[in-house]
Amino acid sequence: MAGRLAVRVLGAVVTAAVLLTGSTALAIWWTARQDARPGSDAIVVLGSAQYNGVPSSIFEARLEHALQLFEEGVAPRIVTVGGRAAGDEFSEAEAGRQYLAQAGVFEDALLAVEEGVDTLESMRAVGAEFDDRGWQTAVLVSDPWHVMRAERMAEDAGITASSSPTRQGPAVQTRTTQFRYILRETAAYLLYRATGESVAGAPGIG
Repeated sequence: MAGRLAVRVLGAVVTAAVLLTGSTALAIWWTARQDARPGSDAIVVLGSAQYNGVPSSIFEARLEHALQLFEEGVAPRIVTVGGRAAGDEFSEAEAGRQYLAQAGVFEDALLAVEEGVDTLESMRAVGAEFDDRGWQTAVLVSDPWHVMRAERMAEDAGITASSSPTRQGPAVQTRTTQFRYILRETAAYLLYRATGESVAGAPGIG
């Protein structure tokens, strides 16, 4: 009897874990397909790799999308986010700010938040900047698979967040790439909800 009960309990736990993982992956997929552009205090661009001040192709796709939103009047300013890796001369945030300035965005419409080695640290730093300036609302720009976790972290940092993911760049080029990113983001999102921690340094899920 005890053995059967243990098997049933184990089966229930496994089933619950499978359902939770599946529903989270589905929610990430669904959120990735949405595009919210309400009038907001700022457009926040999540950082990615940069090379001596030049944004990577993934980061450039995000910056170009943020520029489009800015030109459409979604927000009066763009916030670039991301710290500096060991040995780097430029932070992700500064590389993004320079890219947008060169694209014609006025300096007073740009803010570089040069903190964070992962999404969680960066969103907490952005939340502090918003609080200092009396800003409340943001449209987040990142890759489609990243935005659900970024929205959750932004909300936890005190920001009323929507997201407008980019549809360009390496993160959305192939079905295989999309599937891999969804799996990674599912693990990262569940870890964050369970522990309140992020995954610094893991490719695609920092």
